[in-house]
Amino acid sequence: MTRPANPANSAEGRQVQPLVYVIEDDEAVARIVTRSLAEFGFATEWFRDGGSVLRRLKQAQADLCIVDLGLPDIDGIELLRQIGLQSSCGLLVLTGRGHMIDRVMGLELGADDYVVKPFEPRELVARVRSILRRRRAQAPAAEAARHAHFAGWTFDSSANTLTGSDGEAHLLGVAEAEVLRAFLLRPHQILNREHLLAQRDLSPADRTIDVRISRLRKRLEADPQNPKIIKTVYGAGYMFMAPVSWR
Repeated sequence: MTRPANPANSAEGRQVQPLVYVIEDDEAVARIVTRSLAEFGFATEWFRDGGSVLRRLKQAQADLCIVDLGLPDIDGIELLRQIGLQSSCGLLVLTGRGHMIDRVMGLELGADDYVVKPFEPRELVARVRSILRRRRAQAPAAEAARHAHFAGWTFDSSANTLTGSDGEAHLLGVAEAEVLRAFLLRPHQILNREHLLAQRDLSPADRTIDVRISRLRKRLEADPQNPKIIKTVYGAGYMFMAPVSWR
């Protein structure tokens, strides 16, 4: 079930207001969050459970999701993973679970920030703004950002070509280009196999991503056996270490 907390969810309003999905089963907390965001110019939609927001994301993408970890139908950590497979929106965890393992897991699954209840509403709004500013700087709108520049390489995301500092261009296969694009849109974040392949419920024996990572390392790394750009984060996934600029 969704409940818009701000009436400006029309196409006209959506152009000027960032849209935030609030996934929180406690109505009192949800009311505080949505009211605070609305006061600072955000459009919001409230969801009591994870299933509702996953269905909504298939219809309309948000700029950011605020996720409670203690939901009635799905664990919040698993919800972060599923949102990451379905959307490239920002993720902020808002929860009463302050254990280090929850914080680490949330950040490893792509959360941009982690706030423990009780919280100061204006600080929460400031964190939302900070996340959106960072993400706009890292990943501009697709239509305005065709070329990614990193570590002496240029990737043309429309032509799937990778050009080195010597000017030599290499045409990437579609599979390799998709993985590289995922890295370039979210540098310095741990991405798991499911996110990189845009698939759910992969078999532990599926080695598809390992093959693609190996091919990319052979192209990008001076020493593929000792990679500096695409790092393995054991037990979690991979992280793209080079700074990236889009233009």
